Formats: sequence, C-alpha cells, structure tokens
Amino acid sequence: MDEVEVVVAHRERATLRVGDVFLKIDADQARTDVEVEAMARAPIPTPEVLWRKPPALALAALPGTALGRLGEPSPASPAAWGAAGAAARTLHDAPPPPWPGRSLDDVASELDRECAWLVANDVLPADVVHRNRRVAEVALRPWTPVFAHGDLQVTHVFVDGDEVTGVIDWSEAAPGDALFDLATLTLGHGEHLDDVVAGYGADVDLDVIRAWWSWRSLRVVRWLIEHGFDPWPELAVLKAQS
Repeated sequence: MDEVEVVVAHRERATLRVGDVFLKIDADQARTDVEVEAMARAPIPTPEVLWRKPPALALAALPGTALGRLGEPSPASPAAWGAAGAAARTLHDAPPPPWPGRSLDDVASELDRECAWLVANDVLPADVVHRNRRVAEVALRPWTPVFAHGDLQVTHVFVDGDEVTGVIDWSEAAPGDALFDLATLTLGHGEHLDDVVAGYGADVDLDVIRAWWSWRSLRVVRWLIEHGFDPWPELAVLKAQS
C-alpha cells in the first residue's frame, strides 16, 4: 500500500500525497474555486482534477520533477529554465481571468505593513528593511494586467528534461503583473534569470523583477514565521538585495 506523504501543512491548508494522487484540503473554498477555474482556463499543462468534494480537491500527479527549490541549487538545465519562461509567456498572452487581481494600492499597503512589522519585531536590521523597501518601490508602477499565476515558485513548475510538464498551485491566479510571475520564478535563482527571459521572448525590465524579489521577500517573511516555516531563504534574498 502507498504511504501517505504530508507535502505541506499549516493552519490554512494541507496537501497530502498518496501514490500518484495529491489531496488538497483548504479552509477557504474560494481559493479552491479559483484554483479549479484557473487550471481550466490556463493554456499550459496543469494537473488533472480527479474529483472535488469540499473541503478536499484530488489532483493527479504531474510527470517530471520540480524545476528547483528555494535555497538550493537547481538541478534543471538552462534549457528547462528557458522552457519555464516560454510557458509563462504563453500564460501571460492568454485572456486574463474575470475575477479581480491585486491592485497597486494593495501592493503598496502590504509593503508598508510588512516593513513596519519586520522592524518592530527585530526580524531584520532596520537598514536592511529600508534598503529593500527602496528597491521594492520600483515595482509600484502601473502595469497591464495579464493572466498571472500569482505564485509561480520553482517548486510549482515541473519539468522532464528540457520540457515543462505542468504547473501546480493556482489558488493565487488572477489578473496581475507579468514581471511578478517572472520574479517569483527566479527568486533566489538569479543566475537563471537570463535563461527565463530568453525563453519568455520579450523585453522585460530587470530592475522591476529585482524590485519584486524584494517585495515578495518582505511580504512573506511574517507569514512563514507565523505558520511555522523557516524564512531563511527569503531573509538571505533580502540581505543580498541590500
């Protein structure tokens, strides 16, 4: 009999794996609604929905392995990173989903709130927070909304050799900034940024991508701590960015 593997678990959601089936249990069914609808609309490979019975969603495993992990060298080839960039471009060229995405005001407010929390709780030296805030503010500009994955981490992109076999975890999908997806994909893996941009096949503002690196890291540290995760990879990014 296959063993039950706990892939991730915290107060908001849990993901279990049994053989070739992933079982996602989410306290907020609106997130699952988004995930199912986004996968149906996405023009790139996604996991097959096997069944849904709230609060659970069963998905088939994708072939291949994750592109990499934050805080570890990626075993994937430059061509695989380029293929990930090309998949992102295909997604971004599709019509955006009809539900609302994060606004520029939301992004700015989150930056204010999380920087204040990091300083007040002595998580990072104030000068590191302030320097990253200045870097992050470059991302605070109008953008043309695209079909954005919203959480395009390296662990969410699966490859087999040099080919993308699918993308998982679509609960944050919404109209958004294309460069945020590219920044999330390359966070902590800046050595592969050129490969991703080459595969993406369009001019991008690298300063905005680096700004999103700082913004995402500043934003997520508190969540990681409060949900029992070690934020050292994001802290490393913030120290390097400063």
